[in-house]
Amino acid sequence: MSDPNLVPTRNPPSLWATSARAAPATTALGNAETRADVVVIGGGFTGLAAALRLAESGADAVLLEAAELGWGGSGRNNGQVIPCLSRADPDAMVRAFGTDRGEALVSLIRDSAGIVFDLIRKHHIDCEAVQKGWVQPAHRPGRMVLTRSRYEQWKRRGAPVELLDREQVAAITGSNYWHGGWQNPTGGHINPLGLVRGLADAAIRAGARIFTQSAALGLTRAGAGWRVATPGGAVTANKVIIATQAYSGFFATDLWPGLARTVVPVRSYQMATAPLPPEVRRHILPRNHAMSDTHGDLYFCHFDGAGRLVTGGALVLHHNYEERLQRRIGERMATLFPALRELGAVRFEQIWHGYIGVTTDGLPHVHKLADGVYAWLGDNGRGVALASALGGVLADAARGVPESTLPLPFMAVAPIPLHALAVKAAPRALLGYRWHDRLG
Repeated sequence: MSDPNLVPTRNPPSLWATSARAAPATTALGNAETRADVVVIGGGFTGLAAALRLAESGADAVLLEAAELGWGGSGRNNGQVIPCLSRADPDAMVRAFGTDRGEALVSLIRDSAGIVFDLIRKHHIDCEAVQKGWVQPAHRPGRMVLTRSRYEQWKRRGAPVELLDREQVAAITGSNYWHGGWQNPTGGHINPLGLVRGLADAAIRAGARIFTQSAALGLTRAGAGWRVATPGGAVTANKVIIATQAYSGFFATDLWPGLARTVVPVRSYQMATAPLPPEVRRHILPRNHAMSDTHGDLYFCHFDGAGRLVTGGALVLHHNYEERLQRRIGERMATLFPALRELGAVRFEQIWHGYIGVTTDGLPHVHKLADGVYAWLGDNGRGVALASALGGVLADAARGVPESTLPLPFMAVAPIPLHALAVKAAPRALLGYRWHDRLG
């Protein structure tokens, strides 16, 4: 039997697939030869935010999605809206990209959660949006050194961050497990598939043309522009935005030479309990924050709109994953939140998975592949805010805003050596993270 997570004609089973707003009506491209100003490849956060910005600016935008809207990581993630990267802090971005480009990217990331929630409010998107803040607790006393450094780096860049002691973290999380932390009040959480579908609705209303079941299989020069071929017809446009992230090689092995081999797709599991009783919920994240801590084998969770605890985890080996995750993550949540033990063993009604795009340096990789062709890969597990923000910026580049004024630190495409082996070895990196977690 085929894996339901890999069937492109429907969204994979998940909490979000059962609770998100309905998707707008779309069709496949068909056998037509179509023209546009810009063709966007990928129907996730980046692609849809780009199509929306383009259409609102008066550009003729066509978006091609190989499966259903949000079929990839955008519709499968945990739903946290986090205005920072998972590994690379501001100083590291400046070292990597230089002062001007690095600080411009830092500013975009600083504002990225606000960009998401502003889009939600502007377009009245129904996606269980909660902007009550994101908190990162420190799981060991030694991790407070990293926590203070992150707080100070973001504070210097104007982020409204706050350094927290142990008691303050306990008040925010409802748990005495952690040793302090920091928070950013612009963060929060959403139903990610709901956001995808809401962005699509808004883009269509603005005039964008969206085609699903229309995989981009080839990209070739066509005069001064580009021709994107699908199984049926094709779209010719002056500009192209490739927004396929961890699923870049799934439908077309090499849409652009080497691009898919610049990131490692890593499987991430998400899980949701049944709605928790109010007397239990009031002791867990009582202020409705999103939370992800300093573990390498990340501890993270938030509540959905119905009071389900939404969390997840990672595995080195994927066999029998549902049973193993029930035990591992159930015990983890009960350790963090003793109120859950009153319910007996913590049970998860839904478990699903998808892929995140991981780069070897932990940085997002933004590319100008050729004149008029833009792409970025490497969400590194922080894709909701960054992907949405970069979608708008890439749209600005495609519609002719001077690139020198945009926070786009372009870099050359550098495929990972022995990429196939790196993909197989990537889950084993979790063993190193767990070892480091125990050391503090």
